[in-house]
Amino acid sequence: MGRYVVRRLLQMIPVFIGTTLLIFLMVYSLPGDPVAGLFGDKAANPATVAKIRHELGLDQPILQQYANYMWNIVAHFDFGNQIRNGRPVTEVLGDAFPVTLQLAALAFAFELIFGIALGVIAGMRAGRLADNAILIFTLLIISVPVFVLAFIIKMVFAFELEWIAPNVSNDQLLSEMIAPAIVLGGLSLAYVARLTRTSMAENLRADYMRTAVAKGLPRRRVIGVHLMRNSMIPVVTFLGTDIGALMGGAVVTEGIFNVKGVGGLIYESIIRREGTTLVGLVTILVLVYLVTSLIIDLLYAVLDPRIRYA
Repeated sequence: MGRYVVRRLLQMIPVFIGTTLLIFLMVYSLPGDPVAGLFGDKAANPATVAKIRHELGLDQPILQQYANYMWNIVAHFDFGNQIRNGRPVTEVLGDAFPVTLQLAALAFAFELIFGIALGVIAGMRAGRLADNAILIFTLLIISVPVFVLAFIIKMVFAFELEWIAPNVSNDQLLSEMIAPAIVLGGLSLAYVARLTRTSMAENLRADYMRTAVAKGLPRRRVIGVHLMRNSMIPVVTFLGTDIGALMGGAVVTEGIFNVKGVGGLIYESIIRREGTTLVGLVTILVLVYLVTSLIIDLLYAVLDPRIRYA
């Protein structure tokens, strides 16, 4: 196990360098000049623009900029400063990440609990009324775009029933985050339910299940230990990759509910062409993906003792 973990950590290094380099090249190839954008509609003095670009290192070759950026991260954990106000990117991310982390945690809990519950019910009653009803429900959620679902929940529960506030306040209260969390985790809930249902229906017909029943094991142990542990492997794989998606893919949800998190920061950085902020944010998301993928791989051995790592 230890050798496997070390090998995976070493494999992360070229993956991290490759993905961050690709993101860096894509961000800094966007049209427009972020320095000129600081002056708005006013005509900027070319000498002043050149001076600011030199101070920010934007006049250097793109690969040199990337090398400097990576060195600052490794040596000083410095993600640079925002162009428009000089505020450190780590400080900006420090304000936005806890908000999105709270939203992503609520969405993850929502899809985990209700997605697996619906999948277990459908899998245990495959081909029956409950299975068909859950199938229709999940297909409906998958087919509805996120922004449509968000507006429906906002119109019905905020404006018609007045059960929730239409927008999240600056205090980011937990009760205010429930509605956007449901929207953010709704699509993933449907996928989790479908994966759980399919996996359980297949494993119910497996030989080891018939053996467990023939041995006279209690039904609770047969389902809770043998069936669930083997059926959860594809579900855990999806949930692991979905953690990063929840943190980075909340642009629409955060925009509709006025959540001041990572999604809004991504959108604002693209509009303002804040390359330093955008690259720093995506770099952290890459690290989240890499770490969660390693944790998920290690969980396989917990779910299925037959799995061994060389």
